[in-house]
Amino acid sequence: MTGLVKAYDDRRVVDQVDLAVPVGQVVALLGPNGAGKTTTVECIEGFRRPDAGTVRVLGLDPVRDRNTLTPKLGVMLQEGGVWQAATPREVLRLFARLHPDRWNPDDLIERLALGTVAGSKYRNLSGGEKQRLNLALALVGRPEVLILDEPTTGMDPEVRQQTWELIRGLRNEGTSVLLTTHFMQEAEVLADQVAIMARGRMLAEDSPAGLIATHAPPGIVVTTPDRIDAESLSDRLDGALVLADTADRWLVDAGERDPQSLLVGITTWFADNGRHLTSIATGGEGLEAAYLELTRQAFGEPATLPDGAGGGMPLEARR
Repeated sequence: MTGLVKAYDDRRVVDQVDLAVPVGQVVALLGPNGAGKTTTVECIEGFRRPDAGTVRVLGLDPVRDRNTLTPKLGVMLQEGGVWQAATPREVLRLFARLHPDRWNPDDLIERLALGTVAGSKYRNLSGGEKQRLNLALALVGRPEVLILDEPTTGMDPEVRQQTWELIRGLRNEGTSVLLTTHFMQEAEVLADQVAIMARGRMLAEDSPAGLIATHAPPGIVVTTPDRIDAESLSDRLDGALVLADTADRWLVDAGERDPQSLLVGITTWFADNGRHLTSIATGGEGLEAAYLELTRQAFGEPATLPDGAGGGMPLEARR
């Protein structure tokens, strides 16, 4: 995909975006709500026609060659399309009949932990169970290209790990995978390449390690029993950026400052304010910090990630 542009009412929601998903690799597309991820993916799937730019999947135009491309493309959507009175087993067997090279439905049911609900009506499934069924439907035709929209949302940790192993196995067999996710750990664990979007623009694309090495500032991780006044702590640290990761976990961007001096400043602030520290440690903060730094450089402030990203709540910033 090169130079993709899509606008609504003269407002560009995707602006000159380039993206490549090599054969046998997993590419994670990250960004906050409103970044343009969904529109980008819909153009790749052929659901929307680009206003400008070129999109090709397996050398085919997703809009013009949709009938040829559809059997080779597996798409997992957040919602949709399953008859409410049907059971997972019925739906998977029906979809399997549409594909000559199909996955055994019963094998998918076992791999995605749907056995206990395989005979239950779709309307009675939990959110996580519906999510696993949607993934199974995307896989049943053994696609060459797989597009996954937040594939593990609503899954418990054990099933999430099993799903990650399944996706790794597909990659190793040569399947190309594009996934959108709000979970930074998921991107770090699965992705060969990570593409970060914000406000319709592509900010960076590299391996997780490359993004972390280039963009994640050195920092300090502070955990506390409760929330703290990030602005007050930042003032004590001469304006060092203090990021709220979760309600009890804080990231302090060391920048060019001496980490040991910051450690002294942090512990002194806690003592002076009668607050308690659970733990404190130095080190880089991984893909999440790289994301925040990229959006800060591009827009002057870190973009806010949705609930559940990183540690589990929207990220805030104080200077």
